[in-house]
Amino acid sequence: MAGELKEKVAQGVAWSMAEKIGSMLLTLAVRLVILRLLTRDILGFMSIPSAVITVLLVIVDGGFSQSLIRHRNPTANDYKSVFVFNIGMALALYAAVLLLAPWAARWYDMPEIARIAPVFFLLLPLNALCAVQNSIFIRRFRFALLSKVTFLSSLVGGLAAIGLALAGWGIWALVAERILAAVARTAMLWWLSDWRPRGGFNARSIREMAPFSCSLMATDLISNFYNKIPQFFLGKLYDPATLGSFDQAVKIKDMPATTGMQSVQSVTFPAMARIRDDAPKFAESYRQVMMVVAYVMFPLMLGLSAVAYDMFAVLLGEEWMPTAPYFEVVCLSGLFYPLGLVACNVLKVQCKGPLIVRLEILKKILMTLVFAVTIPHSVMAVVWGLVVIAAAEAAINCWAARRFTILSMRSFLRTLLPVTLVSAVMYVAVRATAAAIPDDPLLRLMAEIAVGILVYLLLSWGGRLEAFREVVTIVKKQIARK
Repeated sequence: MAGELKEKVAQGVAWSMAEKIGSMLLTLAVRLVILRLLTRDILGFMSIPSAVITVLLVIVDGGFSQSLIRHRNPTANDYKSVFVFNIGMALALYAAVLLLAPWAARWYDMPEIARIAPVFFLLLPLNALCAVQNSIFIRRFRFALLSKVTFLSSLVGGLAAIGLALAGWGIWALVAERILAAVARTAMLWWLSDWRPRGGFNARSIREMAPFSCSLMATDLISNFYNKIPQFFLGKLYDPATLGSFDQAVKIKDMPATTGMQSVQSVTFPAMARIRDDAPKFAESYRQVMMVVAYVMFPLMLGLSAVAYDMFAVLLGEEWMPTAPYFEVVCLSGLFYPLGLVACNVLKVQCKGPLIVRLEILKKILMTLVFAVTIPHSVMAVVWGLVVIAAAEAAINCWAARRFTILSMRSFLRTLLPVTLVSAVMYVAVRATAAAIPDDPLLRLMAEIAVGILVYLLLSWGGRLEAFREVVTIVKKQIARK
């Protein structure tokens, strides 16, 4: 990345990361309070509707949001057509879900699913109402604005959830958190945006965007469905408390992993789309993004894995200790997920949709085999399977991305190797610290965090890591800008 574009990307990532970290900390605080107040089986009941909404939101969008972002000059008709499509699809799916909810409740022997469905699945039309505004702000690099909107909406939902959980509302506290956050986000985006649905619905606009959009939708749909397969099957095979432990381990892991990657992805996708015809600049941008992402995410995920037991003991107590072993292992998947996602951005920018779909089919065949072996065996086997799947997806995406960039595999590996070595040494230091301080989880956790940060920064500075220098430069520029 060079010049003005690099500045925009750095500033965008900084704002997006600030929002994501703020929202993550807020969500984590809410999650900790709720986990203290609710039982594992209640969280297990909620995991099935949450998995379903994740899949259905992909269908509502249809891939058109990213198509609008990628489009060189979208017209008023393009925006209006996508808006109408999103609303129509959301209402159709909402009606279908209400019809199927009683059947799902009987299948899983969870009557709570049918009770909350009419309210919880209002998330479908609520998200459809503001999808176009969100795409427009991303096109304009208005990440500071989106950061504030997301944080404030998370605050509204989080405070409501805490209040309702304290009042004994149980699962409805979780429903209110999601619904009120979506209402607040939709209202703010409409208020702040100058876009309104003008012009007419143009089927031609949809048809022109459909090949790329449908390919992305198929890719994201397959990906999101397969990511939720463990919840769908574990909910049938195991008790709700076990499902709740697994689901929360994955969700807590996803908070930092998804936080970092959404920040980078939301900025780098439109930025890379602008320079896709400049091969040297594109290759260097890809390398630097991969390097910085690895520098931030590797120590974070390895560190969380190393302190898993002490973190759960201090923050959540005995009730949630069965979740700690799952969390310790699933954090390792966070090492591979960021690399695969950055490489997937390269594919989305540079290649035609059918290739992405074919790659997803290949990855999903592998996932099917892994799940077929692990799900009947045990929950821990499923967790290790998620690590294997993440590693395989990253390898496939990175290998496929080589066709669309002049970045050599040797340069790619040389960029990641120093970060990997420093992160591994940090992990060993944290585990050694834990072994040296028995019997006091709070003291041990504090010491582990301090040692991990100190060792990582000292090795980065002493080893003169390029990634360390790049991150320091970005931070200094953002501080100077302020």
